[in-house]
Amino acid sequence: MILGISLLVFIILKLAPGDEATSALGEGASAEAKEAYREERGLNDPLFIQYFSFLGRLIRLDFGVTTPPAQPVSEMIAKAFPLTLQLTFLGVIIAVVISLIFGVIGALYRDKWPDQLVRIFSIAAIATPSFWLGILLIQWLALGENPLFPSGGAAPAGSGAGTWLQHMALPALALAIPVSASLIRVVRTSMVEELDRDYVRTAIGNGVPPNEVISRNVLRNALVTPVTVLGLRIGYLLGGAVVIEMIFSLPGMGQLIMNGITNQDTNLVQGVVLAIAITFVLVNIVVDLLYLLINPRIRTV
Repeated sequence: MILGISLLVFIILKLAPGDEATSALGEGASAEAKEAYREERGLNDPLFIQYFSFLGRLIRLDFGVTTPPAQPVSEMIAKAFPLTLQLTFLGVIIAVVISLIFGVIGALYRDKWPDQLVRIFSIAAIATPSFWLGILLIQWLALGENPLFPSGGAAPAGSGAGTWLQHMALPALALAIPVSASLIRVVRTSMVEELDRDYVRTAIGNGVPPNEVISRNVLRNALVTPVTVLGLRIGYLLGGAVVIEMIFSLPGMGQLIMNGITNQDTNLVQGVVLAIAITFVLVNIVVDLLYLLINPRIRTV
């Protein structure tokens, strides 16, 4: 998957209009200076040689340097990526909490009024774009005479957990709500299927308290499918974080990729996209391993 993404990004950026040498040196640069820039960066080599050269650098985690003023792309990613990961991680936690609470309520009160309210919420949340929700949250909670949260920007260096949470709460919530809506439906469906199984009726019939059956057996068995969907949604959260960071003025990967696109900086765009792609692949590997913790029966398969 990483190899395919690297090839796709490489081809798209090579087909993009504009000249990298002109973008780096400016319109007023001489033809000789532009040619020297292309030779130095290997831009005159055949495309397949450029691609394999790029793969060789990728193995060493060397994404090259940006257009002047030259800076190592890997160092810029190392500074920006932690903020994006923090935002994504907080968004995952909020999405999981919301989906578990509402999904379980919908399953336990199947086809009753609490379940209908959960359905309305999930449908409305699925139809809500995260960037639009982020703007609304800023208007409602971050503006006015007594704002509850900052309207944007990262927490100052050395600030405490409370200040960090204040700055990250609104962007994380804007990310989490659309994702939690789809997870609610999956959790509810999985819970309903487990509640209809014979072992649930047998356990309750033998005198085991229903709450204990639901918490120790039903919920644990029903989490396998939602965890799979959550692993796939991590990619959406990482991609959405890039947009949300621009809305809330967070200096994360979103700012880097916008700078790279604006300046036609191929190395910067490739580095950011591949860093996100590699993270997505690694997260899904971790999710696969979580199956063994959630349902020990899988270990025997």
